[in-house]
Amino acid sequence: MTPAETVADACPKIRDLGWAFYFAPETLARGKELGLDGLRFYVIGRGGVLGDVESSVISSAFGYFEPGLVDRMWTSAKQRVAPRVAARAYMECGAEFGRSHLAAVPDLDGFCAAAGSVNDAADPIGLALYSGIRCEPLADDPPARAMQLLTVLREFRGSAHLIAIRASGLDAKTAHFIRRPADVGMFGWNDADAPAISEVEVAKLADADELTDRLVLPAYAVLDGAGRDALISGLDRIATALRA
Repeated sequence: MTPAETVADACPKIRDLGWAFYFAPETLARGKELGLDGLRFYVIGRGGVLGDVESSVISSAFGYFEPGLVDRMWTSAKQRVAPRVAARAYMECGAEFGRSHLAAVPDLDGFCAAAGSVNDAADPIGLALYSGIRCEPLADDPPARAMQLLTVLREFRGSAHLIAIRASGLDAKTAHFIRRPADVGMFGWNDADAPAISEVEVAKLADADELTDRLVLPAYAVLDGAGRDALISGLDRIATALRA
């Protein structure tokens, strides 16, 4: 498996697995302890790594959300809990989710070593949300660390993808309406917000996907054959465990 093939195989799996704890019952319960509902805890939990900033900064880092929704959630959430405190609590929710769901997954040490090598090699320049979460401490025990690394690497590619979208001549809202038209309501948009979409915009999104792969490729290229195998096989075993 080449580094490019590793990116093509691993990144969609990381995208789908890295948010598994976001709205899990345990996470929602921790948010409630902090006085936050699920969406507020999500917004300040993810965005809190950037500190006590204006909501426009969070909108920029998240990319796909209607800014008014972000402003309401972020502003009201940080009135109840400090952003960095919420971010640390959110990361711990990821760790606890890993301990609860991944403890029986074999060879998580190998997966964590491979995923950690990618994270260490990733260039955070221009990737604000990834740069923030990358600075958060990771748990030592493999089940917790594995889940946290999935989340961190998800932010790595997600942040790179926003840069690629802009470089390809698209705005994030249009890209989101193309990619997930059935889900835009969850992100605060309605039918009146729908942009005009033609084959030109669809082609630009395809270009952005290819550029994203090129942006993250150097980080994954540090893995040797054994490391690539450990990463991919670990992702497959984690996916099986989370489906159980």
